[in-house]
Amino acid sequence: MLNLNQVRAIVFDNEKIEFDEDVLNNIEAGFEFLQKYSQEKVIYGINTGFGPMAQYRVSKDCRTQLQYNLIRSHATGAGNLLSPVYIKAIMLTRMTTFLHGYSGIHPQVVTLISEFINHDITPLIFEHGGVGASGDLVQLAHLALCLIGEGEVIYKGERQPTGKVMNELGLQPIKMHIREGLALANGTSAMTGIGLINLFYAKKLLHWAILASCLVNEITASFDDHFSIELNHTKLHKGQQSVAEKMRTTLAGTQRIRKREDFFYKKGTEETYIKDKVQEYYSLRCVPQILGPVWDEIDNAEKVLLNELNSVDDNPIVDKEAGKVLHGGNFHGDYVAYEMDKLKIGITKLTMLVERQMNYLFHDRINDILPPFVNLGIKGLNYGLQAAQFTATSTTAECQTLSNPMYIHSIPNNNDNQDVVSMGTNAALLTKTIIENSFQVMSIHYMAIIQAVSFLKIEDKLSLKGKEVYSEICAFFPPFVEDTPKYQDIERMKAYLMNKEL
Repeated sequence: MLNLNQVRAIVFDNEKIEFDEDVLNNIEAGFEFLQKYSQEKVIYGINTGFGPMAQYRVSKDCRTQLQYNLIRSHATGAGNLLSPVYIKAIMLTRMTTFLHGYSGIHPQVVTLISEFINHDITPLIFEHGGVGASGDLVQLAHLALCLIGEGEVIYKGERQPTGKVMNELGLQPIKMHIREGLALANGTSAMTGIGLINLFYAKKLLHWAILASCLVNEITASFDDHFSIELNHTKLHKGQQSVAEKMRTTLAGTQRIRKREDFFYKKGTEETYIKDKVQEYYSLRCVPQILGPVWDEIDNAEKVLLNELNSVDDNPIVDKEAGKVLHGGNFHGDYVAYEMDKLKIGITKLTMLVERQMNYLFHDRINDILPPFVNLGIKGLNYGLQAAQFTATSTTAECQTLSNPMYIHSIPNNNDNQDVVSMGTNAALLTKTIIENSFQVMSIHYMAIIQAVSFLKIEDKLSLKGKEVYSEICAFFPPFVEDTPKYQDIERMKAYLMNKEL
């Protein structure tokens, strides 16, 4: 059973994969059982066609060619290429399902996948093609195409023919025996692999959103009761309590957060109009309530994705202990599709919160302490981050549109053989786009925070965590006065937020 730390070590830290001999022996036993069991029986994908062509018997002397034909005919991906980190996660996920020994494939399949991962060879896999049942057929066919020595891969940063790279490294393509082609193509590994990378980045976004919320509350000298343990423990949601606790920890040592009892409760006032806000805007005051559900959803997504990662998700299932080959639908991606839809809604709401906090900093008539658009130059002559808000607002709006669910967009296809599908890969890809969008919005928000802290000259009064991040960001994005193009600064900020180890 792989856990999230192990996935991170392999995908991001390039830890090498090694197998115990018992694992390979178990896979070999499943392969040998299927070889014997499949004699004189009709078993889908071994001696029949695929999908609606399953009614056609395939002669014994064509069974090997059948597996090659499946791979080659289904390598029909289109659109953008997935980047290597997602492909590495897909390969790891596909390999993991085979390690259980329920697929009837030759052990060479898992050893070659591990060689691809260990040598950092990433097959060309396209974003478009899968409907999420019968698994991620098109994306996984592109993986399988490279494992038989065909197609193209990215190796050492270059797009190269697979055969050339394998010859260079002394690797042998897999050979088809019984059902290697079907086992490779038929499963949920693309959506799950993409989903796992989404999960890693979603966790980072939540971290940065909580920290940004703390910094904005410091900038505005908010009161501390809205993230207090007393208030948040009257609501019984784990996520809300966890976000509030994280805010309290993050704000340790701050000189900017005020206590309500010191300001309002220990002195009376005869004023009919209280200039100082008695309660902060929702984007400042309701952070535990808004980000709490996102925290809970990320936790749930982790459970679902790890369950899927460690499951057997192809068809048929080869159960050597029971002495059966079982036909069913473990390739169906509804669990992942549903979870990706929920996750992308959560990340979009997080992005909306960030955008509203940013607007608060930009809107001088609302915050009443900062210049418009945190412009440190001459009003009218200089413009600060005025135009950057356009980018943040339009990107947030795109997230809102992309948040519509894929889970309920089943379209029958494959001669209606696949009459209900999950669209799980599309759901995972849309979540990927929303996460990337959110990092762009978050980047502009942190630029605004740096400008605001600098204008108020409060960097020495921030929390310890706030000072640390302020100092790190200022090293590559110092507060600015004169107008300059900001697109490269946004990219640098995004790289910092995505790559910093938390």
